[in-house]
Amino acid sequence: MALNGASIAIAEGETHALLGRNGAGKSTLVSILTGLQRPDAGEVLFSGEAAPALADRDAWRRQVACVYQKPTIIPTLTVAENLFLNRQTDSGMIKWRALRARARELLATYEVDVDAEALTGDLDVEQRQLVEIARALSFGARFIILDEPTARLDGPAIERLFVRMRALREQGVTMMYISHHLDEVYEICQSVTVFRDARHVLTRPVADLPHDDLVTAMTGEATVAYESRTRTPGEKVVLSSAGLTLAGRYQDVDLSVRSGEVVGLAGSASSGKVGVAETLVGLRKADSGTVVVNGARVKPGDVPAALKAGLGFVPEDRHHEGFVPLLSVGENATIPIARRLGRFGTVSPAKRRGKAVQLIKELDIKTEGPDQPVGDLSGGNAQKVVFARALVDDPAALVVINPTAGVDVKAKQALLGAVEDAVERGAGAVVVSDELDDLRICDRVLVMFHGRIVKDVPRGWTDHELVAVMEGIQP
Repeated sequence: MALNGASIAIAEGETHALLGRNGAGKSTLVSILTGLQRPDAGEVLFSGEAAPALADRDAWRRQVACVYQKPTIIPTLTVAENLFLNRQTDSGMIKWRALRARARELLATYEVDVDAEALTGDLDVEQRQLVEIARALSFGARFIILDEPTARLDGPAIERLFVRMRALREQGVTMMYISHHLDEVYEICQSVTVFRDARHVLTRPVADLPHDDLVTAMTGEATVAYESRTRTPGEKVVLSSAGLTLAGRYQDVDLSVRSGEVVGLAGSASSGKVGVAETLVGLRKADSGTVVVNGARVKPGDVPAALKAGLGFVPEDRHHEGFVPLLSVGENATIPIARRLGRFGTVSPAKRRGKAVQLIKELDIKTEGPDQPVGDLSGGNAQKVVFARALVDDPAALVVINPTAGVDVKAKQALLGAVEDAVERGAGAVVVSDELDDLRICDRVLVMFHGRIVKDVPRGWTDHELVAVMEGIQP
């Protein structure tokens, strides 16, 4: 059951957190609150008045707006076109000058420093998200739902988002904030509601709820911190780069990862860390430098060559790069080994299903079975499928980017455990993350600043020490 007698009450003008593990019913509630799904029982009230009829989409947009975790803007259109998509004009021809003027006025109202004529695809993640917030509010709603808004933002960008959220609250905007980052809830929210197993568990003021009690409410058990395993790396280098340089992103990047070793890459969004990781796997082509995987020099910008050499990859954006939503769990998980699951260019359904069942069990993927479309899974389970695909060919080296973004506490433990399992089998791993907790499994962390590796930090660092290097405070 997606929801079972669940309820939430949000006071006008407050920022109210909705928490729960993946599959707790949060997405279903959002669908109901935005008029995309009709509940079997119960009702939705806005300021004491019954919600509009499901068919009246304009009336719903005037009541509630939602900024989803998965981007909904169209990258090939301008900012102005995205802001007023499907409402460019009331009648007749589109008046482009007037449309751009309306867009500039809307952006100024919500202090979004973006050119209305810029292509949305040229904006960074933070700018695109702010455009989505402005578009959502432009319908006139005073209640906005933010679904994992910080999942792809770094520390400074998160702080800027919170400044805007506080300003919106001062203007009387009510917000429901969905996140897996409990520290953010304590920083930005006044109240919190927890769902577990499709039911309402508690609603409390944030100030009156200890951190451990909140985790217990979400999981049904006491807090269990993830403990990194101790290990001794081998001598064999399974992944290395020398002199990697890409103009405007990074320069002279040398790194070396041994069998049985986890190396972290940390830094701000502009540090170049994601660009380096994407170059290692062939998604980007460096201007100069070399990448060697499992002893074989890999052709620059050639993803198939990197995979063939023994590289497994978990991309930054699972929605666009990690899986094919309409394909099944089994199809997605076995893509890299499809050639070995049959003869004469065909795939044996029985062999694919058998391998998929094995991966589902190993990674504890909550699914109806190998034939379920990945697009139907919760965020944490979809990410496990992405991991399954990365691990299915027993890679010699693994590169993972923001592996736990947008997943709950239990899923984080499972995903980090999967990285360590692969390393214990002899792989080497590079973990790129904005989450300090992800980096705790690393034997050492390479910190990047303005496109260069500035420090190799051994295991045992404190949050303060690592953040100081990331922000350029220490050499």
